[in-house]
Formats: sequence, structure tokens, C-alpha cells
Amino acid sequence: HPATRTEVLAGLAAADFILLGETHDNPRHHQARAELMRGLPPGVKTVVLEQLERGKRLDPALPLDDALERAGFDRKAWGWPLHQPVFVAARDMGANLLGGNLGRKDGRRVAMEGESALDADQARLLQHSPLSDAARERLDESLSSGHCGHLPAARLPNMRLAQRARDAALARTLLESRDGPVVLLAGNGHVRRDYGVPVLLAGQAPGARVVNIGFMEVAPGERSEPAGMGDAYDFVWFTAPAQREDPCAGFSMP
Repeated sequence: HPATRTEVLAGLAAADFILLGETHDNPRHHQARAELMRGLPPGVKTVVLEQLERGKRLDPALPLDDALERAGFDRKAWGWPLHQPVFVAARDMGANLLGGNLGRKDGRRVAMEGESALDADQARLLQHSPLSDAARERLDESLSSGHCGHLPAARLPNMRLAQRARDAALARTLLESRDGPVVLLAGNGHVRRDYGVPVLLAGQAPGARVVNIGFMEVAPGERSEPAGMGDAYDFVWFTAPAQREDPCAGFSMP
């Protein structure tokens, strides 16, 4: 049923882990998340970012631009200043902003070499929380459509593993930062309950309350029924689509 902002905030206020998805290039999603974060009760000390590598943090003593520079934030890749509202909101809350993502080089290695490229902690975390067949199929569909249908079947298992290794890095950072409620800012795929970070949190912290929101686009006149999204998200927040070129025009596999 349609939820009010008050109901959404009440759900988030009761959570140990608050996972806020995004479509990376939609400014409305970052604005909506910034407003939600400003409505959270005090007590959130840490916000984990997909946009920074695990082990990096934004120095609260520096102006935001300088802090991003020092932490190795890739302005071009993330379309800065798209994320500015949500980063500013997190800073205004007095939260620590920590990187949680697998390093780009490490992600590429897993995608090329498979399991031998995982470190022992990643391997253990993933073995402890395998995906159901249905969840694995959904993840594979997402990876295939994300590569515009050009992903060769032979490369799919390693690409799936690379996605899960990123989820493992994010989940580890959340678990290590658990001093009160923790927020994760990451793409919709990473926060999904069926194959994303919540699967790994459930394996490591089974009693923890996880609340996730998928931020989705719906064109004017389209039906915004979250078909099949009930398994993936506690709440689905719809906005108008971002203006963008067709991402599959001229796409070729790297």
C-alpha cells in the first residue's frame, strides 16, 4: 500500500541498518535521500558510501570538496555534484562518512579471475550466505541487462562473483561500524533484500533489523506498481526518470 513519509521515517527509525538505494544519475533520488536523512532521529554515527573505497573516509575537518579529493572520490565517474545533497546531509548529521566499496582494481580482478581473487574474509562471508536459485537468476538478469545483453554466458559467473564481492565489502564495513544505527548509500542492486547486502547481513547479524528503500524511476502515465519488488525492498520510492542518452546505444563489452 502507499506509505506516508511519516511511516517511512518510522520504519527507518526502528532499524539497525538503513539501506538507501539509488539510480546513480538521478538527482531526484539524492535529493529525496537527503531529505529522509535529515528526518532520522539522532544516533546515526556512520554513513557508509558505495562511492568510496573501503578503508577511505571523508575528513570532517576539511571542506567537502577537499575531503572528497583526499579520499580519492572519482568526481567524473560519479557525475559530481549529483551526490552533493546526500553527502552534505550526512555531514550535517555529524555522521562519519566511510567508504565501503571494493577497490576498482580488486573488482576487476574478481571479474577476470573468479574465486582465486577473493580474500579469505570475502570468501568466508559469501560461502556463509549463498544465494537462492531464484535470487541468483534475478542477479544474472540484472547483470545481463546492465551490459545491454552483450555479456557472454561464460563471463557471467565471475561478474556475479564481483558484484557479490562488492556487496561483501559493503556489508563488512556496515558490520564493523555498528555503534548505533548505520546508513548505507548505494545503488538499488546492492541494497536488494533477495541478492544484495541484506543477504550477507542476515548471515552475520541474524537478529539485526534491516530496512531498505529502492529508489525507482517511473515515466509519466506509466503504472508505478512495484511488480516483484516486494521481495526486494521494504519501501519503493518513485520519481520521474532522469534525462539521459540511451545507455545501450553503441555499447560494447570492455
